[in-house]
Amino acid sequence: MLNKVSELEVAVASIKDGDSVMLGGFGVPGTPFQLIDALVHHGAKDLTIIKNDANETGMGVDWLLENGQVRKLIVSHIGLNARAIEMMNKGDLEVEFVAQGILAERIRTGGAGLLGFITDIGIDTELAANKMRMEIDGVPGIVEHALRADVALIHADVADPFGNLGYAAAARNFNPLMAMAANQTIVEAERLVSTGEISANDVHTPGPFVDHVVELDELPEVYGVVKR
Repeated sequence: MLNKVSELEVAVASIKDGDSVMLGGFGVPGTPFQLIDALVHHGAKDLTIIKNDANETGMGVDWLLENGQVRKLIVSHIGLNARAIEMMNKGDLEVEFVAQGILAERIRTGGAGLLGFITDIGIDTELAANKMRMEIDGVPGIVEHALRADVALIHADVADPFGNLGYAAAARNFNPLMAMAANQTIVEAERLVSTGEISANDVHTPGPFVDHVVELDELPEVYGVVKR
């Protein structure tokens, strides 16, 4: 079995200017804050960030915005991040809003190797503007394209050296989907255990989807909202 354990800086070193990067998480739970911090220090720019939200001002995605590394956000909302709102309104940041369930399904279909899917959700709203329309059995729908990324940065509760992952509670959210939908998946794990120690029933993401595993020595204050 391959040993995919890596140092934080080494794991993110291959992220290039212009890459698309998926970030797991729903607010704080499941957000890979240490990997994001490493990406800030790495300095790759002109990034497209795909995440459920833009975090709050002063954490996570906002570090990348403050450092001028993001060209575009693909998110379900940015309402908790005043910087993201200001940058969007000034034209300094492109934002593509996607309904939360549609965002999750676009990522899932990307990971499943599909080109997209057809839905009637949002068909009579601005979300359907400029999208291809089709009818199936007389029911109109819009075509939603699958989402993939160059890199996915995700947070797991437990990992083994091969990259088998388990997530804790709500931190599961977008992480399993994104791990399957990127060309390269990098995970930060709160606990690193021996290969085979995670029960097969507790593996939420199988190792073949993971390229690098970083063990977290400690959880900084930014993770403090998560209670277990």
